[in-house]
Amino acid sequence: MSKSRFASLPLALLFVVSVASAQTDPGVQSAGRGTGATIINPSNDPNGFTTFFNDGLNRFQAVETVSNSANVGLGPRFNSNQCSSCHAQPAVGGSGAAMNPQFVLVSTGVAPNNTTPSFITATGPTLEARAPFFLNSSGEANTAAPNGGVEDLFTVAGRPDGGNCNLAQPNFAAYLAANDLIFRIPTPLFGAGLIENLDDSTLLTNRAKNLSNTLGISGTFNRNGNDGTITRFGWKAQNKSLHIFAGEAYNVEMGISNELFPQDRPLPEEELAAGLPSSCLNLSGSGYPEDTSNPTQTPNTAVLDDVSAFANFARFLAPPPTGPVVLNGAQVSASTIAAGSALFSSIGCAACHSPSPGATQVSSFVPALSSVQVNAFSDFEIHNMGTRLADNVSQGNAGGDQFRTAPLWGLGQRIFLLHDGRTTDLYTAIVDHKSSKSEATTVINNFNKLTTAQQQEILDFLRSL
Repeated sequence: MSKSRFASLPLALLFVVSVASAQTDPGVQSAGRGTGATIINPSNDPNGFTTFFNDGLNRFQAVETVSNSANVGLGPRFNSNQCSSCHAQPAVGGSGAAMNPQFVLVSTGVAPNNTTPSFITATGPTLEARAPFFLNSSGEANTAAPNGGVEDLFTVAGRPDGGNCNLAQPNFAAYLAANDLIFRIPTPLFGAGLIENLDDSTLLTNRAKNLSNTLGISGTFNRNGNDGTITRFGWKAQNKSLHIFAGEAYNVEMGISNELFPQDRPLPEEELAAGLPSSCLNLSGSGYPEDTSNPTQTPNTAVLDDVSAFANFARFLAPPPTGPVVLNGAQVSASTIAAGSALFSSIGCAACHSPSPGATQVSSFVPALSSVQVNAFSDFEIHNMGTRLADNVSQGNAGGDQFRTAPLWGLGQRIFLLHDGRTTDLYTAIVDHKSSKSEATTVINNFNKLTTAQQQEILDFLRSL
């Protein structure tokens, strides 16, 4: 039998050859890029919205309590007690941080009579949990009974300000045993005001252009059930506006009723039964909704309810700037990044991740939002992503394997990737787009046919965003 031509090479040398030929995710770029600044030019702010941005930023970082403070309404169920605890990387308004703040909520007394769920780890992603289906009496997922709602991680039980509300946490062990639990990570908010100010006609024109492909990519839009217009925020593009996005998060993630979502929220299984017990209602003692506008307050920013302030903060966050890329201690050349950009388009990635779907309409808020190209690398459509990424949760018109094309701007400084944060490796995130019934399969096949050096150029380009 003939010997391999590598048989006589020392094992250590073989390892060096293997490492040298493998593509490597440059990883999270640590150099400051100015992310987290406002898009508003203070010298060209005729309506004075810079003040509203700063006010929203402050409120976004406020720690919420159940009662007895200025920020009341937390619970009775919640995932965290601060907007910025989930939106922190690489600056306030981003995605999940390297150290998961949810991991210490029990030990620090925020959720004292609770247990940290097994899937919440110190260095893992900040998570929201959902059960795609209700469980039957045998503890199995009943696929004929869709659920999909958020199963909040913690309750106010045992808190000094929690009164007699002694709710139990969801039975996460049962859901895990039934393979009936999926996760979502926070979506970054940078550039959100530009996304909000894209007209439907601009998105429809971009879709028509992208449909001229031989890649098996079609895509559609999720739409608002009230007026039929295109929705664009959230992992499944289920939310129409930043106001709705913020109001839903305040209610679902922190349990705070507000002018858009005015009731305390039970778990989905509680909603099917008797709802929340009376001992867990109106815990703040202030009545409903807990977050309201304040017409007698001054200055003008104080009149706003929190949800409006959050929406303004997100609306006026600047898009994340691009930046240089460092790989293995050396800066990647501009020509390499340019080559990666060209390959990204040539293999078909841009058929969904459009470098820009178009320019915004004129804004009545600030000039900085007017007539600006939205370089988000997204078409804001929902696409069938196949069995590997499917979460079996429907939201609006988006089915169980459909997701909004995730905007890639800011990708260079994101830690956790894909909708559930399952990986921190960009190469893995790319190849996971391929599976049965995924619109991206042909594109990933094209990616897999590239040389290792060409794949590396794409990774370098993506980390420059």
